[in-house]
Order: sequence, then C-alpha cells, then structure tokens
Amino acid sequence: MAKARYLVTGGAGFIGSNLVAALASAGERVRILDNVSTGSWEHLDGIPEQSLIERIEGDIRDADAVARAVAGVEVVFHEAALGSVPRSVETPVESDAVNVGGTVTVLDVARRSGVRRLVFAASSSAYGETPELPKREDMAALPLSPYAVTKLACEKYLEVFAALYGLETLNLRYFNVFGPNQTPNGAYAAAIPRFVSWALAGEPIQIYGDGEQTRDFCYVDNCVRANLLAAASPKRLTGQVVNVAGGRRIALNDLCREIERVLGRPVDVRHVAERPGDIRHSLADISRAGELLGYEPRVRWEDGIEPTVRYLRTLRTEGRVAAASTIVPGKAELSSSVFGRGAA
Repeated sequence: MAKARYLVTGGAGFIGSNLVAALASAGERVRILDNVSTGSWEHLDGIPEQSLIERIEGDIRDADAVARAVAGVEVVFHEAALGSVPRSVETPVESDAVNVGGTVTVLDVARRSGVRRLVFAASSSAYGETPELPKREDMAALPLSPYAVTKLACEKYLEVFAALYGLETLNLRYFNVFGPNQTPNGAYAAAIPRFVSWALAGEPIQIYGDGEQTRDFCYVDNCVRANLLAAASPKRLTGQVVNVAGGRRIALNDLCREIERVLGRPVDVRHVAERPGDIRHSLADISRAGELLGYEPRVRWEDGIEPTVRYLRTLRTEGRVAAASTIVPGKAELSSSVFGRGAA
C-alpha cells in the first residue's frame, strides 16, 4: 500500500471512524492507530474504500507504535483518548496517563517524524460551570473533572509544541457530538444514544430534572467537516482553540419530542431528581471557527436524529447493543472533500 497522507488516532472510535470514512470517500489514503479498548474495527468494515485504509493496533503511549503510525504522514487527527467525565473521576491516574501522556507522546513523535500539522480533539468540558452564554474561547477555563483537566493540559501542550518546534497544531473543542458509531452500551454512554436506545426498546427515557436544561448538540458530520477544514486551511495554525458545535441550544424535552417524531410514536419520559453539579445550559459561540476555518454547521441537530436512530436500530437488530435496562443513566455524560492538495 502507498503511504498514507493522514493518520487518525482513535480511528476505530466514534468520531474517528466517521473521519476515516470521509477521508477514504474523498480518495485519500488514511492510516489508523487504535488499541480498540473503547473503539471497534467493525466501525470501519462498512467503508467501501477498504484499499485506502491501513489499520495499526497499538497504544498512543507506545512511542514505537506511534512512530510506525506517523511514518510518512503529513497530517495527524488526534482523536484517541479515554473519554467520559465520570470515568475520569473513578480512574484519574489512568485518564491522565492516556490523555496527557499519550498526547505528549504523539506530539513528540510527530514533530520528530516531520509531521506538518496535528489537529486535536479538545473538549467543551474545559469551560466547566461558567454561567455566561455562549461559551467563547477567550473565557477562563474552569475544569471540574480530571477528564476536563487532561483535555485542557493537552491544549497547552499543542500551543507549546507549535511555538517550540514549529509543528502546526489546532485544538477543536467539541460540544455534545452525536451520530452513527456512537454506542449506547456501558456506563459512560452519552445522552442521545442512551435516549434513543430506551425509546427503541419501549422503555422510559430518564431525564434528571425538568428537561428544560439545554445542550448544544452537534451532529458528527459537522465535527468531521471541522477537522477536514482544519487539515486544509492555508492559515498557519499555532495551537489556537476553536469551538465546534451546532451553535444552538436544545432542551432535552425538545430532544425527546424529536425522537418521538422520527419514531412516529409517543415515547415515555420519566423525570427524576436533578443531579448535583449538572450544568444547566450550554451553548457555543462558533464565530471563531467560521473566521479561522470557514466552518459552519451544515447538518441541523434535528436532521441528525434519523440516521442516529437508523444506526441504533440496526445494532439492536444485529444484537450488538446491550439491553436498554442495563444502560446506567447515573453515569452518562451530557457532555464531499473540503481539503485541497494545494493546502497540504
């Protein structure tokens, strides 16, 4: 196989696999580094352009594995991480080792190997419980969990590596990304796959509080597009922080109504006591992403619910999703080619 131009760490995961599919469909050769601890190679099996995809099973903390993965690569999309705020609260040492230690390893090997640009999956959790809306990148960061701290530390590392070594870097702060390949299984499932799975099983959707709390849900295609724009940008990237979101506030009650509309039937919603520490409202200012990258969300959150339902229904049909009653709500976290050859 000819050398890949792009590397996606965590390419067997949710966002990473969607990014791999977009690159391959545009005719780009892409390499993946993943230890498949939370991702699955099955996420890639349905991509028609298999000849353009190279898979390497390895850990981002392993410098030798990272060196094999970045060899000859021009742009790295760094998606690999141990996600989830609750998981990081339970295992802060492991979260730090993977998210910070792994990222520093990827950065160091990348700059020594001549990689030109690295785009990082940062997180809106860095904002913490700041009441001001919308969230702007120049706001003071107030991380409230080990996970948020790891993501914020990585942002600073990207900035330093750009200044010291000339490796172009960019931090994309994701807001509540959802879509196909996002599993509802396990204790750390995100809100939308969890809600949809309950609805498909005919079980009540459980919402903490009155359901009027809002989130800035972002369909995964928008997130992928932001990454591709970052790879293609002719501007010099020096560790800037950029919000990636839909730019709209969606109440959880409205989310449930949209799930009802897509399913064509009522769904049962159960409201329970609010959880201490839950963020009431979230909304991103995405103007910087527009100015720096030309980003704007092209898929409305409403239009992302149907493909998400279709994917999760297929999982249920194939028996690849846990029974809805086993999904633990108490730990859920509510959190065409656009690149040209001349820009790379």
